[in-house]
Amino acid sequence: MFEKKSDVRRRMMPLAVSLCALTCTAPAFGQAASDEGLAPAKRSDSKRSGVSQAKPVSPNATINLVHMLVKQGVLKEEQAEALIKQANDEAYVAREAAKGATAKADEAAKAANAATAAASPPGTRHVTYVPEVVKRQLREEIKREVMDRAHKENWASPGAYPEWAQRIRFSGDLRARYQGSFFPTGNDQLDAINFNAINTGSPYDLSSNNFAPTYNTTKDRHQTRLRARLGAEADIFNGFSAGLRIATGENNSPVSTNQTLGASGGNFSKYALWLDRGYLKYQAWNNDVAVSVGRFDNPFWSPSDLVWHRDLGFDGVAVQAKYQIAEGVTPFVVAGAFPIYNTDFNIGTNFDAATGGVTKFASRDKWLFGGQAGVATPFAPESAFRFAVAYYDFTNVQGQLSSPCSVLSASDLCNTDPTRPSFAQKGNTYKQLRDIIREASNNFGTTNQFQYFGLVSQYRPVVASAQLDLGHFHPVHILLDGEYVWNSAFDRKLMNADTTINNRAGTPDGSIGPYNGGNQGWLGRVTVGHKQIKHLWDWNVHAGYKYLESDATIDAFVDSDFGLGGTNLKGYFVGGNVGLSENVWASLRWLSANNIAGVPYAVDVLQVDLNAKF
Repeated sequence: MFEKKSDVRRRMMPLAVSLCALTCTAPAFGQAASDEGLAPAKRSDSKRSGVSQAKPVSPNATINLVHMLVKQGVLKEEQAEALIKQANDEAYVAREAAKGATAKADEAAKAANAATAAASPPGTRHVTYVPEVVKRQLREEIKREVMDRAHKENWASPGAYPEWAQRIRFSGDLRARYQGSFFPTGNDQLDAINFNAINTGSPYDLSSNNFAPTYNTTKDRHQTRLRARLGAEADIFNGFSAGLRIATGENNSPVSTNQTLGASGGNFSKYALWLDRGYLKYQAWNNDVAVSVGRFDNPFWSPSDLVWHRDLGFDGVAVQAKYQIAEGVTPFVVAGAFPIYNTDFNIGTNFDAATGGVTKFASRDKWLFGGQAGVATPFAPESAFRFAVAYYDFTNVQGQLSSPCSVLSASDLCNTDPTRPSFAQKGNTYKQLRDIIREASNNFGTTNQFQYFGLVSQYRPVVASAQLDLGHFHPVHILLDGEYVWNSAFDRKLMNADTTINNRAGTPDGSIGPYNGGNQGWLGRVTVGHKQIKHLWDWNVHAGYKYLESDATIDAFVDSDFGLGGTNLKGYFVGGNVGLSENVWASLRWLSANNIAGVPYAVDVLQVDLNAKF
């Protein structure tokens, strides 16, 4: 049965109205856009059931308004650009949604017609009506699909980073410093031996009339220094992340990334960059367990720099874990293994008198093994207490006397040369390493006595750390920090052996006295003010006292500023910080240190810093 043409036209009219209402009007989300820039049509006073004459709102009117506000000084240029970009982005999304709506409606109509035709007698013509509720559902579905795709593919906001780039976070900091080092009268310049200069260079000939390298202990110095660091951390997948950081530095010192301006050749020469961090980390169980491999920040908690310099990087592998056993009580543990020195694969090519050939020396690899256990207990909304005990075992760092060896020049080797420290500051106690054969070639021990020096003691320090954070006046806090170190492997009889060179008491007749160093150290500090300096006029001040005996720990890894670095120092320090802008602050510190044992030595250090973080 066929319908009349007039009836067909009459039944198709609601469909045309419905489809045009779906595809011709502005979408129900965002701001509708038109490339023609037409203004909306005026509404008729009489009620009409036909197609709406409203046109999509043009973004050009908005853009013109924005430009007008810029001319009147209401908006800044960069604010206007941001608004214009947002309008264009939303218009683009709206156009894509409208296209999707038209396609969906056509598909729905075709499907309905096909279904109706299959169920009707041959020759029947049908026009499908799309209810308003279906149109709303279609709009919402299309909106979700378009927006999901827009965010995933970043075409909703042209210029945005792709998804993989959004998982990378960059950070950096810069510090400009004036440092003044002031030495009082009475310091001993002759006996301030720089063992690090000897051990990292050519051996020192004890039989020569040349003076051994010494530290400066008498001439004041004024330096301008720079530290710049740039790092990136990337979230990978399934709990894995990776980090990388480069930094300035005059050399490969583990405790300083300072670059003295005018050094390294001077004349505005360019400065070197070093790999300061490079690691892979895995975190699991809501980040309660973390495993780090590579070169990373100190994994052990420490409130001060008594044992570890604050910026020291650790090479190796570390595991950190914590677990809240009760409300406000969270124990934590840390363990790790870290290579300090790896023997060169080709070390020790030298003549062997016993075999008449050449030989390779045994490996003298040095390691640090460490473990720490502690607990963190917040006891008020802004107050907390933390306490931890750590044990560290430095393996193969003690200097070993060599087998009898023949040394004719500075280039000759002995089998225990690798046991000397590859880096040191000052303070630890040293002894001679080489057992040089007395023979005619060296005038039976009176010439060619080229010598290296190694540590007398073993080092297995036990460290107790505590911090009390009182936040009653938050954001102003009162922090009390304390730390104590005791070298459990210390042997005073060994330190008093005849081979011990430094850290000996003086005697009235000028002869070498007994060893007067020690194996303990402690630090106490109080800080008042903001815990972190982030905003304008944030501030804090601190004062403290440090006492660190010569062989309480390895001097290579402690603070490099107090006493100009190392152990065997005691004295006080004061300082403060004030915020100058967002993430920009100034710092002032005064550090006054004196030797505990050995030759007279004292130095006062003034540091004035301008810091920025981004």
